[in-house]
Amino acid sequence: MATKKENSTKESVIINSVDRSLDVLEYLFRADGDVSISQISKDLDIYKSTVFRTLATLENRGYVIQDPKTEMYTIGPKLFAFSSKKKANILGTSIRPYLKILNDKYHELVSLSVITRDGNGLYALENIDSIQSKHNLTVKFVGATQSECYCASMGKCLLAFDDTVDITVYKDAELIGFTDNTITTYEGLVEEIEKVRRQGYAFDDEEREIGLFCLGVPIMSGDRAIAAMSLSGPVSRMNDGTLDEKIEFMKALSKEISAKVLL
Repeated sequence: MATKKENSTKESVIINSVDRSLDVLEYLFRADGDVSISQISKDLDIYKSTVFRTLATLENRGYVIQDPKTEMYTIGPKLFAFSSKKKANILGTSIRPYLKILNDKYHELVSLSVITRDGNGLYALENIDSIQSKHNLTVKFVGATQSECYCASMGKCLLAFDDTVDITVYKDAELIGFTDNTITTYEGLVEEIEKVRRQGYAFDDEEREIGLFCLGVPIMSGDRAIAAMSLSGPVSRMNDGTLDEKIEFMKALSKEISAKVLL
């Protein structure tokens, strides 16, 4: 009897809209691919208008995303980021030996990041590990901060190779020009992302800070980038005639991580 009374009390304070939102999220987790509003409405026996409002709310917070071409929905990167906090820690621990290899070879700042979304729904980097430069003159990474993807080498890699990304969120966004080299238009960003896909790496050539050059490569699990790593330092050292060597070394290191760590 006591148990029934407890359950009854809990049911009496349930917020229906929250309960419905969780039903929709759980449905999308179980779904095999993107799903339409009509299909969700039919399978969950919820009015289309209610499903629409629920999805619009979840999309606004980054928990679901809509394919602009098919208008169908799937789980968004923000929810994956929350559910993968522990996995991110494990990922950082597993990959750290490779970050150390890169740091030992070039002595520059090495970073590892995953993708998330900021309060405006734009994509941002969340750093999960870094190894400081061994040089006296360098840039130092401070804390687990977030940075904009559109002007960072790791961010460009994740925008290019993470298939959950909806690049159209930048169409009406204000892209801040931190320096004269920063990409500040949607068209310019799309062109840059296509270039990154073709070459398999990305640069931040004084786009976020004058004097700083970053080289980033994606870390792939199958066909999707689940993280990216970068090598950062002053332009004079990073682009000193060994840039092509650095690119090839990092691409090979990324492939080794995918083969040995992300099985």
